[in-house]
Amino acid sequence: MSDARTPAQIEADIIRRRAALAETLDEIGVRMHPQTIIGDAKARVASSVDETVGRAFVAVNRVVTDIKAGLRHEDGQPRLERVVPVALLAVGVVGLLAVSVRRRRA
Repeated sequence: MSDARTPAQIEADIIRRRAALAETLDEIGVRMHPQTIIGDAKARVASSVDETVGRAFVAVNRVVTDIKAGLRHEDGQPRLERVVPVALLAVGVVGLLAVSVRRRRA
């Protein structure tokens, strides 16, 4: 038994293949359009920045938690032998920044 197709079947097959090819070409055109390429690049950059910011937040949060834990005893009372030097250092840094800003304005 032969698998002979009628001219109408062949014509219908050609029409389907043309439609599929037109759809493929349209999709390629959209993908290769400069605005699409720019949009995809922006999305990749934004995703990368979000991921980097997220990692940085987690790292900073971990450091702050570790520092807080180091400034307190297990019972929750502050460790003055550690708190006082940190406070003095913070006051010194703020003072240096204030002097620096004043010098720049003068």
